[in-house]
Order: sequence, then structure tokens, then C-alpha cells
Amino acid sequence: MEVTGMKAPTVTVFISSSLNSFRSEKRYSRSLTIAEFKCKLELVVGSPASCMELELYGADDKFYGKLDQEDALLGSYPVDDGCRIHVIDHSGARLGEYEDVSKVERYQISQEAYDQRQDTVRSFMKRSKLGRYNEEERAQQEAEAAQRLMEEKALASSISVGSRCEVRAPGQSPRRGTVMYVGLTDFKPGYWIGVRYDEPLGKNDGSVNGKRYFECQAKYGAFVKPSLVTVGDFPEEDYGLDEM
Repeated sequence: MEVTGMKAPTVTVFISSSLNSFRSEKRYSRSLTIAEFKCKLELVVGSPASCMELELYGADDKFYGKLDQEDALLGSYPVDDGCRIHVIDHSGARLGEYEDVSKVERYQISQEAYDQRQDTVRSFMKRSKLGRYNEEERAQQEAEAAQRLMEEKALASSISVGSRCEVRAPGQSPRRGTVMYVGLTDFKPGYWIGVRYDEPLGKNDGSVNGKRYFECQAKYGAFVKPSLVTVGDFPEEDYGLDEM
């Protein structure tokens, strides 16, 4: 390709490669030699500089020629903003080879070795006594959790299976049903009340994550916290769900 005079100090171009299926938009100094430019392209396309052949295309994808003079400056070629420089790899690599991360060996470190390092988030938290490494804060959180559990247990003990009840959850209208389960669950900590609603206003059929706690029709079952449940003489209400 014919070398021309110097232009603006920098240029924004698109980089494509015979090894990749994507394009990258990059900005380079026109004062780079083609040899220096190839070295920078190694980080973009993954091809060794010694195995590169560079082709220049205009913004309209018209082929302008090759950047084939190693000691010439990038700016001495007709490289303008929006042009595309296509890298042809002659190393023998295959298309997409550098995009397949499944072949990349993963770095692994044991918990013991990780604990010995001083430049990790874990070591910083230990030194600063943050999160689970703050014994005083952790003890307070555990005490508060134990207190909440005791309060939930006390409330749950006053609710009997088979009792009629009304559930009042924030942002929802009162829902009536029958208590079907009282106790701990596998899906979340704490005490829960399983309710079979009078109408299909629930979320399940009495089972959660494959474990059954009670029997009911789909969408009639729900699990709520004891504080939301009031036990009493609550007759069934007509929600009008069968009306046209």
C-alpha cells in the first residue's frame, strides 16, 4: 500500500480477526510503527505479532490494502476513524479457539492456603473485625435470632392444627382458612403456619421444594409467620370467584 502523509495524532478503528467472530473498537496513536501496532494487537486478538498479516478496510468495508511495512508509522497509511483493520493469523490457530474458555485451566487454591494470604478480602475482614469476624456483633446477631425464634415458638404454640384462622399480611386483604401445619420447615428457618385457604388465594398445595407438609388443592396452600395468624371463629366468606 502506498504510504501517505501524517494526519491527526490518534485514530479510532475497528479490529477484526480470522481467529475471532467479533469486532473491537479501539483508539491508537498514529505515531506507532506497524511493528509496535502489532504488539498491541496481540492483547486484542490473541495472535502472535510475528504471525500477523494486516489488512485495511474503509468505513464502507472497501479493501484499501495491506499494512505491510513494519517500520512505517500507522498514521502514514490512509487509516481514518471508522476504518477496520483485519488481522489474518498465520500461526495455525483455529477460528474461535481463543473464545472457548472451557479449555482454560482454572486457578485453584485451598482454603488453608487462602487463609495464609494477607492480600485477600477475607484477611482484610479479619483484621478489621468485620462481618462474621466481628465476634461481638456476631454474638449479638445470634442472640437476636434466638430471641426471635423463641417468640415465634411461643406464638406458634398457641395455634392448633385444625383451627379456623384469618391471615393478615402487609399489603394484602384478610384471608380466611384452616390451620393445617405448625412447626419448623426445611425451606426457611423459624416457625411457620401452614394454612389451607377457603379460596385459591395461596401459592402451593401444601408442599414446598418437593416436601409435603399438608394436603390441599393447588393454589389453596400457603405458609405464613405465626404473627400474621389470628385463630378464632371465622366462617367461610364468599369471595365471589365463581361469578361471571
